[in-house]
Amino acid sequence: MDVYLPIANLSVNGLVIILLGGLVGFLSGMFGVGGGFLTTPLLIFYGIPPTVAAASASTQVTGASVSGVFAHLKRGGVDFRMGLVLVLGGVFGTGAGAWLFAFLTELGQIDTVINIVYVVMLGGIGGSMAVESFRSVRALRSGKPLPARKRRHHPLVANLPWRWRFYRSGLYISPIAPLVLGFLTGILTMLLGVGGGFIMVPAMLYILGMGARVVVGTSLFQILFVTMTSTMMHSVTTHAVDIVLALLLLVGSVTGAQFGARFAQKLPPEYLRFALSCIVLLVAIRMAIGLGWRPSDIYTLQPL
Repeated sequence: MDVYLPIANLSVNGLVIILLGGLVGFLSGMFGVGGGFLTTPLLIFYGIPPTVAAASASTQVTGASVSGVFAHLKRGGVDFRMGLVLVLGGVFGTGAGAWLFAFLTELGQIDTVINIVYVVMLGGIGGSMAVESFRSVRALRSGKPLPARKRRHHPLVANLPWRWRFYRSGLYISPIAPLVLGFLTGILTMLLGVGGGFIMVPAMLYILGMGARVVVGTSLFQILFVTMTSTMMHSVTTHAVDIVLALLLLVGSVTGAQFGARFAQKLPPEYLRFALSCIVLLVAIRMAIGLGWRPSDIYTLQPL
């Protein structure tokens, strides 16, 4: 079942791409993450050029975020005021990311930068997740629960001027902090094709001090609009969005997410987080090996 990808300028097995999207969707449903940070590396492993993989993955994340936002809206789990500030920062971030993407492309270093950033980011996140989840598993087995973390925002956030009240989040902080957080996430979305939820959610909890009840819904609200903007930016500036690739991934991810959500109900969350950290670390190690391993074909395809 060969399918031609017009932007990537190569033929792929469509069933493999659907299964790859299904695998990411299964992991997304099982672990409660967007999955974009796994989609791009897996596409690169399969042979898709990194630029096309990053641009097309953001399209898939947009589609996958829609249902999640509506689900959280029904139970009042979205802080719209906080979400709009994050979206504003994210939109400006995608603009900066588009400039950076074009600059690195002109230098001929965009593929290398994408791989290096993924190795550093996934290695750091996977390592911290592994330590935290290992402690949780050990506490679960010993029957001594870990002490609950106090909910508070970072001292730097507390010292920023022009405070606003974010009633649904229960915060009285400066909008500068979420604006900067959204800006940085927008750059990552543009460069890597990720939704940024795996960075956004911990930052909202431990830096902004938001309540856990609205964190996921507000994060998805921001991801929806920022990935939509990123897709439009890629379409206009880099022309790297392959809609055929994105549709195949979306078909697989929507189906896989349903099975992943059902499977997750059968396992303790502590073991799920530990398994996810192992997967993230394995992907980071594989990408690190790829950076130092000389391929048989030293040329890569670039979209026109």
